[in-house]
Amino acid sequence: MQIVRQWMRFETCLESSEEYPSNAHQLRVRVAFSHEERETQGVDAFWDGFRTWRVRFMPDRPGKWNWLVQSSDKGLNGKSGEFRCEPYMGDNLLYRHGAVRVASSGRNFEFACGTPFFWLGDTVWNGPLKATLEDWTCFLSDREDKGFNLIQFVPTQWVAGAGNADLRTAYVAAGELRIDPFFFQWLDRRIDLINEFGMIACPALIWAAPSKEWALPLNPGTSLSDDHIIALAAYMVARYGAHHVIWMLAGDGDYRGEKAARWKRIGQAVFGGSRHLATMHPMGQIWAGHEFGAESWFRFHGYQSSHWDHDDAWRWITNGPPSTEWARDPPRPVVNMEPCYEAHLDMTNPLKAGRRAFDGNDVRRACYWSLLVSPPAGVTYGASGVWSWELSPQPPMNHFLTGVAPPWREAMELPGSRSMKVLRQVFESVAWWTLVPSPELILEQPCEAKAFIAGAKSASGDLAVIYTPGPAVIKLRTDRLKSPFAAEWVDPVSGRRQDAIEPFETPGAADWVLILRG
Repeated sequence: MQIVRQWMRFETCLESSEEYPSNAHQLRVRVAFSHEERETQGVDAFWDGFRTWRVRFMPDRPGKWNWLVQSSDKGLNGKSGEFRCEPYMGDNLLYRHGAVRVASSGRNFEFACGTPFFWLGDTVWNGPLKATLEDWTCFLSDREDKGFNLIQFVPTQWVAGAGNADLRTAYVAAGELRIDPFFFQWLDRRIDLINEFGMIACPALIWAAPSKEWALPLNPGTSLSDDHIIALAAYMVARYGAHHVIWMLAGDGDYRGEKAARWKRIGQAVFGGSRHLATMHPMGQIWAGHEFGAESWFRFHGYQSSHWDHDDAWRWITNGPPSTEWARDPPRPVVNMEPCYEAHLDMTNPLKAGRRAFDGNDVRRACYWSLLVSPPAGVTYGASGVWSWELSPQPPMNHFLTGVAPPWREAMELPGSRSMKVLRQVFESVAWWTLVPSPELILEQPCEAKAFIAGAKSASGDLAVIYTPGPAVIKLRTDRLKSPFAAEWVDPVSGRRQDAIEPFETPGAADWVLILRG
């Protein structure tokens, strides 16, 4: 009997009685997986070209599993088999701890075993589309070393990527939707590698950015009918749902008002009844939770603080929806999925000459603020040249105003990415999942928007984490903390730590983290 490890993938190949070259997505092939203790889970098989169909399944418990196919195709219907699932004994945390879910508090994430999961993502929208396997392995190795545990990417053609490196596209839609399985075969190994390096795959299934008229056909969210969007997204969910994955239904869109109703219908059709985590990736400084908070498939709040360097933009993080909406019921994790990208030009006035590029300090400011003005769940880093996967210095496709992006190998080494490792170490050195925003801790806030001091503490007051983006004397309401307490400074660039005493004056220039334990 075939052996499959727990939290890894079972896969089998099936053959249909006929070919479905143009309408394979219209044929439903459902496979029921039954555990020996009588629990049954259903997944969809997917077409993989000609008469080939495949089914993938992630077993969540050891023991014997049986599977049975239901389909109107006579060659597929009634096919069955079995396998035995045994515990995984290796070092990959995804396979050891299991699928990531929302924790019982509703404020953060955890593995299936109950171990807290701190989301540290990287933005590589074009990586799986453009990278060779050798380059992709090199990149993922670097990100593993720097503590990243999630990769955001786009799995179809879109406004910044007209297809993959073989010039294939995910689909053609000229009257009818034709999905190209050979395009997705290109993606398969690259998505496999994300998991094999211990990282979660986080695809934006349907890019929906409102673009210039000539670019709209590249985005599935602005060029396909709702039925075709549902078919394309459902195909990708069937193909990659047995991976360790968190879904963004749509990317970079405006989902407010009547537009929200459309995406609610699509989300229900694609994810209805699914146990996977899913959210929306909205345009810059749009809070989608107002529209989608009641949707059962919408499991957490994803937002984009975006790429503007002015006071109102920074205050949107510290005083806007991320700092207030987290308190609404039902509780959901909050993740800034697109803070300012390192080496990306300020987009406040995109036609202005001499615009500055965001640096590592800007990136850390946005990331630490995002983690402390909402209950910390995670954050995603991004860098110009990495997200668009440039091979030479040039502006990303259809993003000319963002500046000349460095090649990905150069951008991979930008200092902000190294400080993300320190960021994760800072939070994982404490019981970060107990923290809630506590602005009342800070007795005096600087007047300058970019100097805002963010703080969070545990309900019992035995832990507090404070972040200042620049040199400061931090005056705290220590009566809100458990006494006596010990305090230490952490340099968010080097990770160096040193004792802190009142008055809490930063021990150097630039930004600092203050940790207090009672």
